[in-house]
Amino acid sequence: MRRLSVLFSLMAALVVTGCSSQSEEVNVYSARKEALIKPLLDRFTSETGITVNLITGSADALVERMKAEGEHSPADVLITTDAGRLYRAQQEGQLATTESDTLADQVPEALRDPEGHWYGLSVRARVVVYAPDRVDPSELSTYEALADEKWDDRICIRSSDNIYNQSLTASLIAHNGEADTEQWAEGLVSNMARDPVGGDRDQIKALAAGECDIAVVNTYYLGMMQGGDDADAREIAEQVAVFWPNQDGRGAHINISGAGVATNAPNPDNARQLIEFLVNDESQQWYAETNYEYPVRADVPVSDLLQEWGEFKQDDLPLIKLGELNADAVKLMDRAGWK
Repeated sequence: MRRLSVLFSLMAALVVTGCSSQSEEVNVYSARKEALIKPLLDRFTSETGITVNLITGSADALVERMKAEGEHSPADVLITTDAGRLYRAQQEGQLATTESDTLADQVPEALRDPEGHWYGLSVRARVVVYAPDRVDPSELSTYEALADEKWDDRICIRSSDNIYNQSLTASLIAHNGEADTEQWAEGLVSNMARDPVGGDRDQIKALAAGECDIAVVNTYYLGMMQGGDDADAREIAEQVAVFWPNQDGRGAHINISGAGVATNAPNPDNARQLIEFLVNDESQQWYAETNYEYPVRADVPVSDLLQEWGEFKQDDLPLIKLGELNADAVKLMDRAGWK
């Protein structure tokens, strides 16, 4: 009997040790490039002792992978950009409801899912950039005004299959209704200087090269060009300026990078702890200084470069609306001929 007792004690110890070892890790599926997230994950490991296993890929591919893996998925946390993508993952059943006093306190209501499926980690604005030698900022005003005839053949913007443009269009539907937004999209398309091609950096490059006079881009792309090590990119970025639309009204359109705990997370407590870590003071300041994104928290200062662009009024539309109206936005853009 004594031998059996010792044997059972050893088995119990092994089980406890195995569970403890398993609990000291967290598996992250990230649609953000490794360089834009790994330094924070390394810092999390250093402070908590929890190992982070990182897998990167496109947002859609990662969600499809989670669906295919089903209840055996190792994913604990999904990190991606744009509320539209987070909403899509939620609708696909891949994000669990996560209750956290820390996240509820630190992340504004408009920047998180009302039921706690996802939370914003950083903010970016989708703004107008212009060539100061060809455009007087007094000519600029709102997103709606981009459909004015005076901008005929003068606008650069990326394609309609880009989630950032889909979310911008969804925000216009939320504010102005579908009919007015479709008319706006038709006017915008007629004002494009070229067929949509490339990413946001490509729009900035085209603007600097004189292919257009204004462009619509996410702020952090310009920040990376201005603050990066590439001298050519810095020279290009110095030729354009930022304009904040709709400052006399609802404010500039914003979006987020964000995260949620996976539905089948094997380490949900560690997942929640990681997301809480990503909204703490140090992490939020890192986003501002390294990624040129705005903190989700108003009490965290932005980087010197972002301060140079000046303060701006943000649209306070709950970002869940960008997901809810995404399908309507995509259909509308297609009807308007937005390639």
